[in-house]
Amino acid sequence: MTSPLSDPPGSARHKIYRAALRVFAENGGHDITVSELAEAAGIARGTIYNNIDAPEKLFGDVSAALSSEMLQRTEATMHEIEDPVRRMAMGMRLFIRRAHEEHDWGAFLVRFGLSHSALRAMLHGPPARDIRAAIEAKRFKTDASFVPALLSLQNGATMSAMNCVIRGDQAWRDAGAKGAELFLRAGCVAPAEAHRIANEELPPLAPAPRARTTRQKQA
Repeated sequence: MTSPLSDPPGSARHKIYRAALRVFAENGGHDITVSELAEAAGIARGTIYNNIDAPEKLFGDVSAALSSEMLQRTEATMHEIEDPVRRMAMGMRLFIRRAHEEHDWGAFLVRFGLSHSALRAMLHGPPARDIRAAIEAKRFKTDASFVPALLSLQNGATMSAMNCVIRGDQAWRDAGAKGAELFLRAGCVAPAEAHRIANEELPPLAPAPRARTTRQKQA
């Protein structure tokens, strides 16, 4: 399944979802009118009705779209990395760099990431899996009882770093590297190794899959 955020940038649906991200992040609420959305997206009201099912459900749809798109892209970016410690550090830094590149995206996630179920699933699922894998592989020198605390620490560090980057308080490279290094050290990774992993070259975020055209589906 593809996300509307992965649609071509000039498409109506992409404009609608991007505009909704910005408006929700700015007003801090879950409600938006069709007129507000049309103005923010720079399109006609009729185009809104032709591209979304129900305006009152848009906040949940946007949250699910953001979660789906970022999960697909981070998993594709890291699919060849087996070391869970490297995966966790890279995942944190990918989120922080994207907040620098796309402030509306980052602001929406910082504001709602820990309160909406779809966003929590994105922030809890893969990271918890990697934390457990690091403990099982003895890469983290602790036991499974610490998984919830480590997950909270990772999410808190990532969100705080994203917020600092969005506000301009810290450069994304420094925020990402420092946050990832401290998190790895909390899992008792040796300081020198934690520093090295947290400062590895960060690859580009893999593109999300695009919806296939009718012709492609029939081929």
